[in-house]
Amino acid sequence: MNSLHTEKDALKKAFSEYLKNRKLRHTAERDAIFKNVALKKEPFTLDSVHQQLEDENFHVSRASVYNTMELLLDAKIVVRRRFENGVVQYELRSAAEEQVYLICTECNKVRKFRDESLDEFFKRYKTPKFYPEYFSLYFYGICSRCKYCVNNKDIKSKKKTIDKK
Repeated sequence: MNSLHTEKDALKKAFSEYLKNRKLRHTAERDAIFKNVALKKEPFTLDSVHQQLEDENFHVSRASVYNTMELLLDAKIVVRRRFENGVVQYELRSAAEEQVYLICTECNKVRKFRDESLDEFFKRYKTPKFYPEYFSLYFYGICSRCKYCVNNKDIKSKKKTIDKK
């Protein structure tokens, strides 16, 4: 059995236990939403989950998606990310742990990577009366594509100014 199935099975078991311990029903809607989320490798929005389920002809209300996501957050299966541009994204917690995010302030593209040296740094960093679970680090700036576009606009506008003289 590969690691993706093992991880998905562990998440499914954790969610089932969470529902059982809180005496919540295990519904077809929650199951479909969970399956959709468990397959995600990248950050996602509630709208993307809803749309994908609709595309698969599984009709579920946006409220059900929202409420199930709140349960997945409480069960510590997913984490919520609110980026500077106001976009809220979710991600499997296992995929989000110890991540560095590069966020372009022009196009809002988010790129993530993992840096082992940061992992070691934060493991050594001790804070009294605080027990860290995971970390995320955010860098805001301009991606190379947007920087290229901005530079080309500047060059073109300067050329137009010179041509008018």
